[in-house]
Amino acid sequence: MGLTSRTTVYAMLALAALSVALLVWLWPRLAKPGLWQVLGRLCAIGVTQVTIVAAFACGVNSSYQFFGSWGELFGNVDTAPVGVTQAADQNGDGSVNGISSVHGSLVQPAGSEQLSRVSGLPQGPAAAVGRVESVKIIGKRTGVVDPAFVYLPPQYFQKAYHRMRFPVIVALSGYPGSIFNLAQHLRVSQTAGDLQSKGQMQPTIMVMIRPTIAPPRDTECVDVPGGPQTETFLAKDLPEAVRSVYRAGHDASAWGVMGYSSGASCALQLTMRNPHVYTTAAALSPDYKVKDDPTTGNLFGSGLGRQARVDGHDLMWRLAHLPAPQVSVLVANSKHGEKGYAETQAFIKAVKPPMRVASILPENGSHNFPTWVREMPAALKWMNAQLTFPQDVVPRHHPRRNTEAAGRPGPGHSPLRAEGTPSRPPATTRR
Repeated sequence: MGLTSRTTVYAMLALAALSVALLVWLWPRLAKPGLWQVLGRLCAIGVTQVTIVAAFACGVNSSYQFFGSWGELFGNVDTAPVGVTQAADQNGDGSVNGISSVHGSLVQPAGSEQLSRVSGLPQGPAAAVGRVESVKIIGKRTGVVDPAFVYLPPQYFQKAYHRMRFPVIVALSGYPGSIFNLAQHLRVSQTAGDLQSKGQMQPTIMVMIRPTIAPPRDTECVDVPGGPQTETFLAKDLPEAVRSVYRAGHDASAWGVMGYSSGASCALQLTMRNPHVYTTAAALSPDYKVKDDPTTGNLFGSGLGRQARVDGHDLMWRLAHLPAPQVSVLVANSKHGEKGYAETQAFIKAVKPPMRVASILPENGSHNFPTWVREMPAALKWMNAQLTFPQDVVPRHHPRRNTEAAGRPGPGHSPLRAEGTPSRPPATTRR
């Protein structure tokens, strides 16, 4: 039984109910005086409490997908590239869900168990409504294998756009969240699709991924000395993998990153520390400094370089002591109901040119999905105004289409990626 399956949840609920029933049935026998009876009562109460808590935890995990498998729960996860997982909906052309099943590809098809549980996904022809794909991103440098959902807008599959590369927004979950949270509870692809259909957002590729690459440890998007290299994966491996398979813009002005909670902190860190990769960030309820805690362990190592690493991940320190990067960031925090409002105001005041800052500061809100869902449309429309489209184009002709090396692409995918000159999008597209 899978950790997130309904069978597991129902089994744990049945076990909890059985424990309660046994406690009620056995209590008269255990009520007698004596050492063994006292120990029996303690044991019965303990078992009942454990099963109730376990059933509750399984139910919450099944809904929010904090841990996707038993291996993740106990810290036993893959750290190296693996073989292709063939999904049931194979297209018959060597691709699954449009992703080329090529050995060595940095983006591989993944199972659709989590995706099948997400409501409101596009239904119909991809050229009319877009498509969400379930994939695995494989880090060329780090060896990390991380699940992701990729939303491709309808224009990606339309003939008028077949030579164009699209801007990309990477959406990061909080800790210990999952891509399921991004798709189901934050509704990233659903919101983007709705805005794009109304002409309020340019066609954009949305990559939903979790920054927790070494669960259950929270690495806070830091390259841990001698440990997980999360920043390298998200700032180097991920963009390279996406560009190798999808028609994604090559220049940093086509790339943005957003997130909620610790994912929001990561979005700011990645953009301010890697302005040559991401030029735009939207952070919903972020922190502005990375700190060690029981979930992170020692993120910065020891020795003479530790303080420099600590300072480098303190965004207020960076604004005070380093040249401001040429990036645009948006920060969101509620005046009442969230703890970070004062810090957010201090961050806004500390930003100096050429860096630009915008904000969403609702009067009331909490550190939860209802608040972030309210902020999502405004955040995406703001990011839309920062990212360029089209970033570059796929050449119209090339002397050699090396499909043998790149693998046969699925609909809307091109195995060839080369720089071209920017061109004007069709008249129906909002710049």
